[in-house]
Amino acid sequence: MRVVKEFIQEDIRISMFSWNNKYILKYELGPMEQTFKIPETDVLAEEDLEIFWTGDFFEKVKARFKEMGQSFRAEVENL
Repeated sequence: MRVVKEFIQEDIRISMFSWNNKYILKYELGPMEQTFKIPETDVLAEEDLEIFWTGDFFEKVKARFKEMGQSFRAEVENL
């Protein structure tokens, strides 16, 4: 697995990997993560993947983290 890019944006760690003819995009926030796999054949250049950490897609990732965090905290409180 090759690390293509790693950075932090709005407290979310974003890692992009190349592995097995796919790009793997991993978003991490605290104890939670979201992972997406994109076939390399669907991408002309690695720079094209920047749409996944901007705009509407990234807003949905943040909203999903918020929902995940609420569910996680509710369960931890019930332990």
